[in-house]
Amino acid sequence: MGLAVGVIGTGVMGSTHARTIATAVSGARLAAVSDVDADRAAAVAAGLGCERVHRDPYALIADPSVDAVLIVSSDATHVDFTLACLEAGKPVLCEKPLAPTAAACLDVVQAESALGRRLVQVGFMRRFDAGYAELKRMLDGGEIGAALMLHCVHRNPSVPPHYTSDMLITSSATHEIDVARWLLGEELVAATVHAPRSSSLAPDRLRDPQFVLLEGASGALIDVEVFVTARYGYDIRCEVVGERGTVSLAPPTRVLVRRDRGDTAPVPGDFRDRFADAYRTQFQAWVAALAAGGPQGPSAWDGYATAVVADACLESLATGARTAVALAPRPELYADARAGAVPVA
Repeated sequence: MGLAVGVIGTGVMGSTHARTIATAVSGARLAAVSDVDADRAAAVAAGLGCERVHRDPYALIADPSVDAVLIVSSDATHVDFTLACLEAGKPVLCEKPLAPTAAACLDVVQAESALGRRLVQVGFMRRFDAGYAELKRMLDGGEIGAALMLHCVHRNPSVPPHYTSDMLITSSATHEIDVARWLLGEELVAATVHAPRSSSLAPDRLRDPQFVLLEGASGALIDVEVFVTARYGYDIRCEVVGERGTVSLAPPTRVLVRRDRGDTAPVPGDFRDRFADAYRTQFQAWVAALAAGGPQGPSAWDGYATAVVADACLESLATGARTAVALAPRPELYADARAGAVPVA
């Protein structure tokens, strides 16, 4: 029958993930769903042939017919549901952020460490994107020498009305923070954030764009442009500059049109267009890892470390000063591998 996965949260992302689990991941099946909107959860379940719908997400976690849990609910709920999964002894893949604060992330790290085994994986899906995986392979293989700089771009066409200036860091740039730790295989030690003149097309009081400068433990520098009202599309870029060459993501273009004396190529409309394959690969790798004994993707420690760097970025945004990153000691459970040095499928 395969791994029975319960999905908490059936909004835009949750319903997409539920569909992926139900239709595109071998060795897994959609066993149950839960959402604060019971009608929406029931509609998603009915459309995917899932018979179990829980009004209470904790009931889904406790359901003996559910082997593992995928958390795609609102950000503020992630930590409580993840801790409940740990208490129930069930593997959990939690969408980022792991928790709304670094301190709460550390609570998860400590709770999992007390169990003495990994159950938590955090949904940093870019590690499972074919382009990023190739960057990682080339860096680890020494093909361009030691990394000196990473240049990153994160552009959205628009953001919802509730989006705040802090969310350029906590919701958007956190992906680049995790990618930088993973690609370099080291922790980040300092952050400086600059906010230039805001775009005239950005909503009032939204400080957009922002420019983030991160420092790796080795001395490598990472710059991240975050621009969430860029209008033209969802544009993700990454270039690694090494001692003997460079390597960068190629645009995910399927067609190139030449007409009217010019070239045009489509730009993804949102994260679902750009990273659909990465999400599917993430879930497939998660299911395979659980069958082999436990999760091997981004850990609770990765979720915590990313949150601490994000906090340093927010402090720098507020003060204009370079801000050091202060991590708690790494528990033994996460001590065997370098930061982010985990296999991908």
